[in-house]
Parts: sequence; C-alpha cells; structure tokens
Amino acid sequence: MGSHNELGKEGEELAAAYLVKKEYLIICRNYRYMKAEIDIIAQKGNTIAIIEVKSRSSAYFENIAETVSKKKIMLLVSAAD
Repeated sequence: MGSHNELGKEGEELAAAYLVKKEYLIICRNYRYMKAEIDIIAQKGNTIAIIEVKSRSSAYFENIAETVSKKKIMLLVSAAD
C-alpha cells in the first residue's frame, strides 16, 4: 500500500472516531456505487451525513470547499441518491 493510501486510511479512521465521539452512528465506510465512493456515511438522529475525507501530509490548510472537484461532488450525489 502506498504512503498516500496509508495517510488516507489514517485520515478516515480519525474522521470516523471524531464522528462517533460526536454521537454519530457510522452506517457504512468506503461505500461504492458505480464510479463513486463515499468515505463515510453516518447518522445522528434524523440526519444522514455523507462524508468525503481529505487528508494532507503538510500543515498547509486550504479552502476545503475547493479541494473537492465538481465531478467528485456529482459522483457523491449520484452514490447518495
């Protein structure tokens, strides 16, 4: 497994642990539908959250909204639908 895959897996583990701490129920991880993958599907009460985890190896933070492409958003929407 490449180091970027290990970093991504570690990021997903941290994200899932954070969600559980915030009382979310993890419904599914790494859900695949056609070409799409949803990293985490979680639920809290009547809310279902679709989570795309982005892990970085540097301390530089960018606008997180700009790190997910329009194509990826469309894939996530189709997988969630």
